[in-house]
Amino acid sequence: MQLRAGMAVRLDGQICKILEAEFKAGAGQQGGNVKARLQNVSTGRLSEPHFRPDERFEELELQRHTMDFLYRDGDNAIFMNPESYEQAEVPVSIVGPSQAFLTDGMRVTVEFFESRPISVVFPPCIEVKVADTAPPAHSGQDNAWKEAQLENGVKIHVPLFIGPGELVRVDLRTGKYLDRVRGEKKKGT
Repeated sequence: MQLRAGMAVRLDGQICKILEAEFKAGAGQQGGNVKARLQNVSTGRLSEPHFRPDERFEELELQRHTMDFLYRDGDNAIFMNPESYEQAEVPVSIVGPSQAFLTDGMRVTVEFFESRPISVVFPPCIEVKVADTAPPAHSGQDNAWKEAQLENGVKIHVPLFIGPGELVRVDLRTGKYLDRVRGEKKKGT
């Protein structure tokens, strides 16, 4: 079985979620290896081990449920299945750094193993309003950036032309600005 992002495996008795997996070819007589980025679902700890391409793993079958985010309660995020109204508490250590982008009613996929939530799958990008930043400046430089605070409290770097109150698209894997969300065209133009 080949490791791939999104799968869950059991390693040394621990359940781990594969975040990234990349095959690296070896030189000469070396056979290469697979570099993986894993998250231990019990502790939330990240690791980046290397494996031989022929190594075998026990792939775990996950149940996936589309759920709505309700609220945070201490160190947990509470989600609800909109069909059954069942709620699930997911530790923020499992939700990961993207938990800062959770908003009331946001729909995400929660993955379960043996009825226990083990991960939350976010969309690749999200639209968020800029709460505070320096006034927009239109310069000839395309690569100049400034700091901005989003309405959820997260700070990112945005281009100089972005102003407070604008909607921006953020890559949730990296936490970086992607582009400005354009509003509908004004009538009469």
